[in-house]
Amino acid sequence: MSKVIIIGAGGVANVVAKKCAQNDSVFTEVLIATRTVAKADKIVAEIKEHMPHSKAVFTTATVDADNVPELVKLINDFGPKMVINVALPYQDLTIMDACLETGVHYLDTANYEPKDVAKFEYSWQWAYQDRFKEKGLMALLGCGFDPGATQAFTAHHAKHHFQEIHYLDIVDCNNGNHGKAFATNFNPEINIREITANGRYWDNGQWVETQPLEISQDIYYPKVATRKSFVLYHEELESLVKHFPTIKRARFWMTFGEAYIKHLNVLEGIGMTSIEPIDFRGMKVAPIEFLKAVLPAPESLAAGYSGQTCIGVQAKGIGKDGQPKVHFVYNVKDHADCYREVQAQGVSYTTGVPAMIGAMLMLQGEWMQPGVWNVEQLNPDPFFAAMNQWGLPISELADIELVKD
Repeated sequence: MSKVIIIGAGGVANVVAKKCAQNDSVFTEVLIATRTVAKADKIVAEIKEHMPHSKAVFTTATVDADNVPELVKLINDFGPKMVINVALPYQDLTIMDACLETGVHYLDTANYEPKDVAKFEYSWQWAYQDRFKEKGLMALLGCGFDPGATQAFTAHHAKHHFQEIHYLDIVDCNNGNHGKAFATNFNPEINIREITANGRYWDNGQWVETQPLEISQDIYYPKVATRKSFVLYHEELESLVKHFPTIKRARFWMTFGEAYIKHLNVLEGIGMTSIEPIDFRGMKVAPIEFLKAVLPAPESLAAGYSGQTCIGVQAKGIGKDGQPKVHFVYNVKDHADCYREVQAQGVSYTTGVPAMIGAMLMLQGEWMQPGVWNVEQLNPDPFFAAMNQWGLPISELADIELVKD
């Protein structure tokens, strides 16, 4: 049906590619392009080994995703219908520019942030709205799990359960064990920048800033565990409070173990999480980039990873019947199951599957509309059906308040 380019070859790209291979009636030709082509070649070799009956044709190429002319040449040479961007968030804008120049659709899993400033927001990408619309192209922003599925969960709440959502809590638990003293489950540079930044949440029309990991509570994650969870700022909060103006408070919670926090505090205390370049033997190196180089690659954690993830959205407000209501929508995924299916750990899997689904819904026309869009602006029903079909079954709990005020 369609040719696509996947830019990136890390843990999430591995999942996206293999789910495209499973869904070969939609994704007929796939080019995986990345700076280090050997990583893309490894993904293709594993597809041939583990999915020999897939009819999708995979090829690989080298590309510098910071270089617009190089991206334009890659896209023009291959002729895809769309680009699935699972590279670094720093590269979102250059890839969007290349898509505009070549006339192809765009999807990513994380919003843009500058490399030299630990700040991520949608304003840079929302500014592309008119340019994409005028060219009849679609850009879908943040179609992983969080952001992505969490926004579809919120849209589902609004469409099927609530007249008004007043309180929104997004919860993300990784109750897994990879056996390492310290490692991050996705790109270490992005992960650590996110966690060490000040927290923020929405409260009565304004952003409230907190110290990193200042606010916490024990939250029960159904079918998994009760875990201490911390308030972080996460990008989907920005779009959700914009598109659902009845929300009075919106928060994002994530679990971290004591050992993880202890290691992180030590690294931060000695300056290893800094994004400010230092002089080292005549070279400018940001300490966090060096740290990324010595930590295990997230995709290397997959073999032997045990435990589950649980990610969900709790909404409180006025139900469709006019009465107060609380409702929770969530997914639980087992790390070992992910490895058996696509040789990935659960965090990569839960990000990569929604990216494939978003691309599929665009290519099939279900979600296709010119302009720049966030997931919650689109119909959640086909997304829910596809999540259940493609490995991320959704569960719901009514009238049980898991996250307290």
